[in-house]
Amino acid sequence: MSIAEVAAKAGINRNTLNALELGKPGVAIGAHITVLWALGLDRTLEGVAHPDSDTHGKTLEASRRPVRVRKSQKSKNECDF
Repeated sequence: MSIAEVAAKAGINRNTLNALELGKPGVAIGAHITVLWALGLDRTLEGVAHPDSDTHGKTLEASRRPVRVRKSQKSKNECDF
């Protein structure tokens, strides 16, 4: 497929497609996904950010959880006032 055909099928401008190919950071993620769809490669996104296989994300989430602290228990001495 030519650049013009891919851009037309994805519904984006040729300049946007060129910027995407060059890896410019200003290109929207939606443009990336629609180009993958236009090329028939959208099935490669199935594992992206899958909660069961994202071990790095789970580790980050666990590190951000608040740590529970138990209140100190009073001694069980009955004579303690």
